[in-house]
Amino acid sequence: MPDTEVGDAEGAPESDAVHWRRLIPDGNSAAAHRARQKLAGAARDMVRAGALAAYAGGGFHGARNEERVAALLESVTFVETTDQARGGRRLTALAPAGPPGRRVAAALHRALRATREAVTHYQRTASMDGFGSAAEHGASQELTEALCQLLRGTEGARVSVAWSRAAGPPEGTVTRPPAVPFGPADVVALGRAGRWYVDREPSVAVRLVGSVVRLRRAEPDGAGAVRMRVLAGAEVSQVRARLPATDYRTAVHAHLAGLPLSVAGTLESRGGFRRLTGAREVRPVLAGDEARERLVTTLREGLADFEGLVGASGASGAAARRPPR
Repeated sequence: MPDTEVGDAEGAPESDAVHWRRLIPDGNSAAAHRARQKLAGAARDMVRAGALAAYAGGGFHGARNEERVAALLESVTFVETTDQARGGRRLTALAPAGPPGRRVAAALHRALRATREAVTHYQRTASMDGFGSAAEHGASQELTEALCQLLRGTEGARVSVAWSRAAGPPEGTVTRPPAVPFGPADVVALGRAGRWYVDREPSVAVRLVGSVVRLRRAEPDGAGAVRMRVLAGAEVSQVRARLPATDYRTAVHAHLAGLPLSVAGTLESRGGFRRLTGAREVRPVLAGDEARERLVTTLREGLADFEGLVGASGASGAAARRPPR
């Protein structure tokens, strides 16, 4: 790993802090405003990448854990440490006090160092092996993309972590970790690594339960697309799936009855794990007397085709006829 500089002395805060320093040319006020926006976006994305690494492994997270990470980001304070005329050069993020903030700061610190080593290895050997090892320490497509964003339009940048004065450094970590530097020459390796992480992340077989929030199909009796809010079984908040006609009718029934839907299939890594393919075993989920009563009411109003799907739950058959779209 190349030589690094010791983190800046704003450190030793009350909570763990992440410091960004960018070397950019002087410009007018409009340029400074744009630079500040770029730095703020890159910093936020980098903290997000650290949170993803703290919550789950993998080189590409996509939409997984997005709600959990978004909630944590709301508790992070970002402070610009230069005047507006020289904006876009320095920024500090103060992690929330306590274990959640510590896990994110520590995960980001490990991931940055691993990514720096992987970039250097790639530049020396043209091998992606270093990025495979780096992923085991939290490196990801989300982090490499944030670093590319941080570096665009700069002559270099460095990121450092300062541990909380009260908590001290995590076990096995030095009190003042050195800043991790990156430069414009690293962008090619970082960009290639991001694409590589996406390509190698496997799709995931799941059985999830969700509530139907959107239904759409072109023909009254044909296949259709549904969007579901995930309640259990996957780490994403929503998924889209295309269902054959029979399963689509089941989704309509469940939606009108106010019942969750159980679906098995494969969450595709392409697109960020937002799309479920090969959907099968589509059935409504009955949850207690109140849900059963809603189902009975729906059946009385004329919705058919439930007997085969919920027979195991005690529903009686009804003559099949076409449901509403």
